[in-house]
Amino acid sequence: YAMLLSLIFLVVLVAAVVGFVFRHEIKTNFESNLNLALRDYNVTADRHSEAVDTIQRTLHCCGVQNYSDWERTEYFTQKGIPQSCCKSQDDCSEEDLKDLSKAKLKVFVDGCFFLVTSTMESKMSVVAGISFGIACFQLVGIILACCLSQYITNNQYEMV
Repeated sequence: YAMLLSLIFLVVLVAAVVGFVFRHEIKTNFESNLNLALRDYNVTADRHSEAVDTIQRTLHCCGVQNYSDWERTEYFTQKGIPQSCCKSQDDCSEEDLKDLSKAKLKVFVDGCFFLVTSTMESKMSVVAGISFGIACFQLVGIILACCLSQYITNNQYEMV
């Protein structure tokens, strides 16, 4: 049992170190994937498009760096900026969303990449605290399992 807990502890420790070391690569991959999701955005039930809509609605952002990122997409030429960028759903018409100067007043202008990464970094201390607490419980479990094993081994020959 102690070896199993030690193995789990080491796997979690390695995952945390790898995540910390490669955090810049994770950001770069996220940005490129977000750019791809914008490029391939459509109104069908595509999970990437739904993820982009959810991020934009939840974080009140639009595009990767800013709302003008949509101008380079095929979706923009057909329908303009998506409705998920609108500050108020009632005040956003398709004509407004096709014109960037009008859309600037009606959509969120901040990009999603900065907001997502800053939100993740702000929650990182909570994740680290919870992980540290779980690691402490695992270490206590390892120590107690070793003590129990030692106690059973010592008392095995005295039971005659």
